[in-house]
Amino acid sequence: MCRPVHHEVDFPVSPRQVYDAYLDSKRHARFTGQAARMSRREGGRFSAGDGYISGYNLELVTPRRIVQAWRASEWPEGSYSILRLELTPRGKGTRLILDHIGVPEPFRDGVDSGWHEFYWTPMKTFFQAAARGGRPRARTGRS
Repeated sequence: MCRPVHHEVDFPVSPRQVYDAYLDSKRHARFTGQAARMSRREGGRFSAGDGYISGYNLELVTPRRIVQAWRASEWPEGSYSILRLELTPRGKGTRLILDHIGVPEPFRDGVDSGWHEFYWTPMKTFFQAAARGGRPRARTGRS
């Protein structure tokens, strides 16, 4: 069995702002710099990373929890992992706890580092720019 991916990340904004940024297609695309089609309904399909990531929403609890069946395009056909994002208030911001289980072993380390590179770092930049009143700069895509 593959080791789960576990992250705990703090953001300087409310849980609602993190939840909305992740599930809003335009904001998701803005902070990742890649096309995204997100859904705000359980059972709704999504894609992100210019189609590299896809899946469907299993559970949505505004603004506390997002659970998705999640896969990358290079994974074996029909293989899905389970992504769980828990958002809790922490001081004036949010603690995001990610648990990502069932990632195929050959892809586990790339998924682990990808969350930092394509999500946490650009999300922090996105929120910092918004707090300064500026328009967050879009990332330039997948490296």
